[in-house]
Amino acid sequence: MTAPPPVLDVAGVTKSYGHVQALRGVDLQVRPREVHALVGDNGAGKSTLMKIIAGAVSPDSGTIAVDGRPVTFARPADAQAAGIETVYQDLALAPTLTAGENLYLGREVLKPGLLGRLGFVDRAAMNRSAERQLSTLGAKLQSLASEVGSLSGGQKQAVAVARASLWGSALIMLDEPTAALGVSQTEFVLKLVEQLRDERGLSVLLISHSMPDVFRVADRVTVLRLGQTVLTEEISALSTNDLIAAMTGAGIPAGGPTT
Repeated sequence: MTAPPPVLDVAGVTKSYGHVQALRGVDLQVRPREVHALVGDNGAGKSTLMKIIAGAVSPDSGTIAVDGRPVTFARPADAQAAGIETVYQDLALAPTLTAGENLYLGREVLKPGLLGRLGFVDRAAMNRSAERQLSTLGAKLQSLASEVGSLSGGQKQAVAVARASLWGSALIMLDEPTAALGVSQTEFVLKLVEQLRDERGLSVLLISHSMPDVFRVADRVTVLRLGQTVLTEEISALSTNDLIAAMTGAGIPAGGPTT
């Protein structure tokens, strides 16, 4: 039986900003139904690679394929159309809108019939959908009528993840999802990540500095160092010291990167 193609296949991607070469032939493959961690020290190229996959930045060279189909992203809407959704560290939520309004921000559901043709938004339908999405992720809000700005950090992250899972059919990228969260909220978010994989059947690319988070939820990990892929491995085959060594350069074999 032929194995399915990677959900995301990044090959030989490069990107320079003037004389600074941010990415130097990066390779990354994310398999179906896996949580794949992307780690590296500051300046390793993680943010640039994430922006390229999200369609916010164009690579200088290299290829990207989604579910085996070559793609070219000129803008974020192209990545979204390919089934890739991104949850940035700042979450990009509108604090004065409800969860339902945030899930459908820019993609609002219109009322049926004449009212819809006149542009009237169906907030009740959006709230029902938001409740379903949050419920499937095991997240509950005290009131869907509450403004997102009044929610806790973990609840805000849940709304952002629910929005991504509503629209993302191929891959969800999470940028430092537990940064600035407490212990209980971190555990709540990590369970959301596991549910995306285990219950929704989605692939997740987790960009993180947190080694405990990576070892808690990731199936595989890719390490970037100085704009290059230096390691891709099953997380079960590695220790924290292995990852730190790869990130700092101490653990790169003489023959070059390991994949």
